[in-house]
Amino acid sequence: MNTSPTNHDTRQSPTAAPGTAPAAPPMSMNAPARPTAIQAIGLRKTYGEGDATVRPLDNLSLDIESGRFTAIMGPSGSGKSTLLNMLAGLDTPDSGEVFIGETPLSKLNDRRLTAIRRDRIGFVFQSFNLVPAMNAEENILLPSQLTGAKPDRQMFRRIVDLLGLGERLKHRPHELSGGQQQRVAVARALVARPDVIVADEPTGNLDSNAGEEVLGILRASVDELGQTVVMVTHDPRAAARADRVVLLADGRLAGELTEPNPDSVATALMNVTNAGGAR
Repeated sequence: MNTSPTNHDTRQSPTAAPGTAPAAPPMSMNAPARPTAIQAIGLRKTYGEGDATVRPLDNLSLDIESGRFTAIMGPSGSGKSTLLNMLAGLDTPDSGEVFIGETPLSKLNDRRLTAIRRDRIGFVFQSFNLVPAMNAEENILLPSQLTGAKPDRQMFRRIVDLLGLGERLKHRPHELSGGQQQRVAVARALVARPDVIVADEPTGNLDSNAGEEVLGILRASVDELGQTVVMVTHDPRAAARADRVVLLADGRLAGELTEPNPDSVATALMNVTNAGGAR
């Protein structure tokens, strides 16, 4: 498989508004290439017809690098949630292709696609999605139970220790704070050692302290466990924890930042939003 679409370059910077500095320098072209965990090529998606037509993705191509933390941002309606769903195999494009490693998702039947989502992608949602009748340990090990695989107890213990859940394993979700519930959800996503963690607004239902805690855990999963994380967020402070911020507008790539900080992310997002409003 050719892992780089012809003439495809996502390393553009967002157009700066008059009087503002560029959001961030592009990535050095001399930086060593990393393996690609997920590749999207020419994704298009359209809903509705006529005057009601909405096109959340418009010929969008993107590589998600392995072992890095990528954040996806953009104004409301820019296509970021649709893109995340397609990268995770939860939605299908009208045209284009998504590869998980070397595997093209469009070529899979429902059974194999379900297996890909179960075995190679870990999900962290805004709403936690824990099973109320199960305690924390049972929720974390649920994917292993569903597949009949024997859980890796060493990895389980390492993740539990990393997330500080050792004293909470026998508690059910209603006995945990929101931050603790999200830590359980992150542990559940990590314990099966998926290729990619997909996080959709993972701090959206948390207060600022709990949100920072969860972001720190996602960051640590990359730095300490070598995990690949791709996250949709509207929060510049959350996005600044990533290695790379990809900006969308009108279903297309609008630029990206490397080595982001909250100010550079906020400025870039403002520039993209203003540019869209000016059209």
